[in-house]
Amino acid sequence: SSQQSQAKESSQGPQMDVGGEEDVAARYERDLVHKLKLLRHELSLQQPQAGHCRIEVSREEIFEESYRQIMKMRPKDLKKRLMVKFRGEEGLDYGGVAREWLYLLCHEMLNPYYGLFQYSTDNIYTLQINPDSSINPDHLSYFHFVGRVMGLAVFHGHYINGSFTLPFYKQLLGKPIQLNDLETTDPELHKSLVWILENDITSVLDHTFCVEHNAFGKFLQHELKPNGRNIPVTEENKKEYVRLYVNWRFMRGIEAQFLALQKGFSELIPQHLLKPFDHKELELIIGGLGKIDLADWKTNTRLKHCTSESNVVRWFWQAVEAFSEERRGRLLQFVTGSTRVPLQGFKALQGSTGSAGPRLFTIHLIDANTENLPKAHTCFNRIDIPPYESYEKLYEKLLTAVEETCGFAVE
Repeated sequence: SSQQSQAKESSQGPQMDVGGEEDVAARYERDLVHKLKLLRHELSLQQPQAGHCRIEVSREEIFEESYRQIMKMRPKDLKKRLMVKFRGEEGLDYGGVAREWLYLLCHEMLNPYYGLFQYSTDNIYTLQINPDSSINPDHLSYFHFVGRVMGLAVFHGHYINGSFTLPFYKQLLGKPIQLNDLETTDPELHKSLVWILENDITSVLDHTFCVEHNAFGKFLQHELKPNGRNIPVTEENKKEYVRLYVNWRFMRGIEAQFLALQKGFSELIPQHLLKPFDHKELELIIGGLGKIDLADWKTNTRLKHCTSESNVVRWFWQAVEAFSEERRGRLLQFVTGSTRVPLQGFKALQGSTGSAGPRLFTIHLIDANTENLPKAHTCFNRIDIPPYESYEKLYEKLLTAVEETCGFAVE
């Protein structure tokens, strides 16, 4: 869907040759990295010098316990250095535990099963606020919480594992929704509104500024403006009708929820700091990069007690190449605590929280029994690999480690 809208945007602009487009893309990326630097700098100025934001939860009750703790804190406490602990587990938080906590929390919080969000109609990968969430009497407090968690992730340089519809990011930026934003979320309505704009509707339509919609199986009427049911849609006012209809369509039944979420988010990330970004950039800031660039990964990997010619290293990359995209994400999560790569790529992987600077992905060849599984140290983005005798063995052990491991300890 975002590709369609990108194609649309570029088709309206002047056509340029392919070489030119690459330059633009590269310049755009540099520009984005620069804007991100400024945002990070602005946010670091808002971090209190002293104290920590301490969160301790059990894995079993991660959603409810995180909710209770985060909603008790003041926004300025949430900006202190983040220290997360899973109850009953060893593991100092140099960033790895916080990443895993966010990953697991998002898995619950954004799961349509809980009813706060639902999949949007265009595909199963993007989420939108579920209008039926209002059944839960505490739903606004939960959306306030979701907004805080999203803000917390951005503030502390982590990512939210979940992708929302592009119009959602537009709304978060306070930018107006446009008709083409409807194309992916409600193609039928999009088609009929486009028809209204492109044709002379004089004496063809008998619409008024009042629309019907189905809520919980009942047909309800909604006036797009005061006394709308008595205002006919005409050739003169049809643009206003379409604008009001589109806005209402996106906010239908979710306005209060969205405002609660936005409030939580802006308690940590003030809206004026997001002015330089567009909605596609905001999606990257909140969610990181979904795709993993293997060449970038290899280039920015440190080798400890081994070289790029060592069998273990060659076989490791051979295994990664054989993995599906999803499994690569799982491997990355096993070693770094997150399935996401920072916007600037692997060179910007953070280890410790705070200003310790990047900690590159590290392959460490250790002297250990080759029946052992590889071991991960998420705080250091490091994987320890025994000197396996064959590619098959490394592949099988790596796969087992990635698929079966949950949680980690720091020696």
